[in-house]
Amino acid sequence: MRDWIKSGDPWVWLSAGGVSISLVAVFGIILLIAIRGLGFFWPLDVMEAIVVEDGSQSRLIGEITEEETIPAQHADKTGSAAGDPDTLQKRYLVKVGNRDKFGFDFRWVPETSIKETRYPHALMVVERREWGNLYGYIKSVSVDGKVVAEGESAWAKLQELLPGVLALHDRIRHIERDEIGSINYKIERLRLKKRKLELANETDPEKFAELERQKEALDSQYKAFQDQLIGLYQEIGKGSFTAEIMDGRTVDIPLSKVVRAYRPNEMGVGSKLAFYAEKLWELLTEDPREANTEGGIFPCIFGTVVMVLIMSVIVTPFGVIAALYLKEYAKQGILTRLVRIAVNNLAGVPSIVYGVFGLGFFVYFIGGWIDEAFFPEALPDPTFGTPGLLWASLTLALLTLPVVIVSTEEGLARIPSNIREGSLALGATKAETLWRTIIPMASPAMMTGLILAVARAAGEVAPLMLVGVVKLAPSLPIDGNYPFIHLERKFMHLGFHIYDLGFQSPNVDAVRPLVFATAFLLVVVIMILNLTSIAIRNHLREKYRAIES
Repeated sequence: MRDWIKSGDPWVWLSAGGVSISLVAVFGIILLIAIRGLGFFWPLDVMEAIVVEDGSQSRLIGEITEEETIPAQHADKTGSAAGDPDTLQKRYLVKVGNRDKFGFDFRWVPETSIKETRYPHALMVVERREWGNLYGYIKSVSVDGKVVAEGESAWAKLQELLPGVLALHDRIRHIERDEIGSINYKIERLRLKKRKLELANETDPEKFAELERQKEALDSQYKAFQDQLIGLYQEIGKGSFTAEIMDGRTVDIPLSKVVRAYRPNEMGVGSKLAFYAEKLWELLTEDPREANTEGGIFPCIFGTVVMVLIMSVIVTPFGVIAALYLKEYAKQGILTRLVRIAVNNLAGVPSIVYGVFGLGFFVYFIGGWIDEAFFPEALPDPTFGTPGLLWASLTLALLTLPVVIVSTEEGLARIPSNIREGSLALGATKAETLWRTIIPMASPAMMTGLILAVARAAGEVAPLMLVGVVKLAPSLPIDGNYPFIHLERKFMHLGFHIYDLGFQSPNVDAVRPLVFATAFLLVVVIMILNLTSIAIRNHLREKYRAIES
């Protein structure tokens, strides 16, 4: 035993065990959030049952989204069904929808209270733009106030009318957000140009007249789109349908409020797979709805990726230059050691401190100066003197700068000195040696630093809450309006989206699966960014391996 310990084998097994546990934990967490998040989009069968509570019966319609087993005594305290205190009782979390009618859309129901369960094919789920899902039976479909279909034919009529209504909705959304949004942006730029001429005491009336002509042209386009919108709203408001919900009431729903309607109980595996793919695509490509609790998260993915890319462009040259100076040019002494200690300590500063610094220095000081120097016509409304994409990227670049410096300096230290001496002996200057030999050989280490920086920056939330991230951004930081990249705009972020859903939403049960789905996507985005950096690093490592040997 003593010889075995002295041989070092226990430490090898201990290390292997530690790595194995870490890998299992990492993949287990990823698998958990993937199952809990992505499973949310699978269409569940809708149950209809009789619930007996306190001696009275009621009809229950909804999806069983979760189940748990609790002591019957606890169930009594929570107001659920009574039972033997010493026994366990199963209860279900049923999504009953119709929040506008019941005031809630989830309900815990004890298993013992559920009687006569069935899954009729005619039960439908209507995903609405407001108030969540509606569960019930379709009764009739109306157009212009006249019933055009009733009974079972109403479902076919609804499916016939819905694609046209969705196309009209997309057209309205395109006009409101893209066409009219672009016109409003151009009108605002004309207003700023006019204000700039006034501040410059410009007296040429032709310049003002030209701006006025451009504004009149834009106003004309705006009015044309408004007239078009009026017609589209009248067209989309013609259709509606009536449905019977679980308490027996009949409700009237305008088709303009419907995203999709389906009957999960009559769907086969193939139909459910197609529906699942459609929902997953919507998550990745659509904008959020209902205060971020429904729809997609494309603006969050876009904002996260753009911010990380801008941060990488900023932090890499600064980190490499700082490391080159410290390693290749700075005199190695007490001052240099103090600088290195300071850099290492910066890596341990809480991220919220960077956020406070970014808000004070970048936003208020630098941004305020930029506004006064370059955008006086927009004042008192700030342009860069307010949190935005640029300041968030700069703050995270500052936060991750120590990682890049330390990694690059370690890469420079691993390059043998005889390579430098050989280059200098052949007549190359020190700058040429660095540029043509040292920096390429250290590039894998630089990429390692960048990988670590990307991983940390993409997951940070606290500093971003102060310097640019918002719950709902009206437009993306990149669009078709000149100058196309709007670094001053606020943006959405996956990490903040998770925080907002998990801790700010009043409907916790409804957003819980979306929290898991967003967390999984955040992990996937970080993995894609890291794998891209790792591929570049491995390519550079292979390219310069011959020189190192």
